[in-house]
Amino acid sequence: MFRSSQGSFHLFQIKGIDVYLHWSWFIVAIYEIQARKGSYSSVLWNVLEYVALFVIVLLHEFGHAFACRSVGGTADNIMLWPLGGVAYVNPPQRPGATLWSIAAGPLVNVALAVPLTAAWLMARSMQWRFSMPDAYRLIVAILFTDIVLLLFNILPIYPLDGGQILRSLLWFPLGRARSLMVAAFLGFFGVAGLVALAFLTRSVWTALIAAYAGMNCWSGFKTARALRNLEKIPRRQGFACPSCRTAPPMGPIWRCNKCNSSFDTFETGGVCPQCSAKFEKTTCLDCRHQAPLNEWQVGYVPGVGVMQGEVPAR
Repeated sequence: MFRSSQGSFHLFQIKGIDVYLHWSWFIVAIYEIQARKGSYSSVLWNVLEYVALFVIVLLHEFGHAFACRSVGGTADNIMLWPLGGVAYVNPPQRPGATLWSIAAGPLVNVALAVPLTAAWLMARSMQWRFSMPDAYRLIVAILFTDIVLLLFNILPIYPLDGGQILRSLLWFPLGRARSLMVAAFLGFFGVAGLVALAFLTRSVWTALIAAYAGMNCWSGFKTARALRNLEKIPRRQGFACPSCRTAPPMGPIWRCNKCNSSFDTFETGGVCPQCSAKFEKTTCLDCRHQAPLNEWQVGYVPGVGVMQGEVPAR
């Protein structure tokens, strides 16, 4: 049963991953189906073609989600909307884990291209173009859709998969902040190309995609600058994030959500010095993972605790 939430409908859940469909998808679906109505003998084939697009995009996003989970990340939601799909993934903040989480989506399209190509070759050899023209056109359309989505997604334009793959590869030699800054900066050139293409082809969809990519490039650039500033802060030895293994920065960087004062949670043991609010978990400023303070201590073993002799001095 559909459940409406913030302009989207909850469709179903697979392996703990909730799939949502934005309301605007229905409007665009009706428009696209009507626009291509004359390409088949019946509009039912147009509906099947659009359903196939839905399935391909959904499988692509599940590729991201399951890959992210396989490296220890979290992925609980997928949103489908007219410009494509978004898998809300949060992989561990390591270049290899991020690379696999992003690359898995396009790899799904590569995997789908194999049986689709086989189906097309079979249909061509059996002369379906003349005996079953609607079925033949549908197979060609699905194969074409899969290839176009693959090629578009691997364009090195942030935040498309290609731009994020480029960022993950640059992460190895440049680090987290600089790789994001370079990918976002290069993404602006890709956005300029999309804008030019939108004007030349008078495509509203291309213009919308360019606007979406531009906003994400700017957001990524600002995030990269914040990460650069965070990297300059001295780090507290003896502690490490349980997720990304990064030592926390020193200083009053954490903010109390009750009195809005800043404090160093590692100095106060997770207690706000102004209002005495106690925080059970501490957020890693590098990867946003939350964990109790004792799990940050060097020598902590899940299920066992902190090993004797390895508790850092306060």
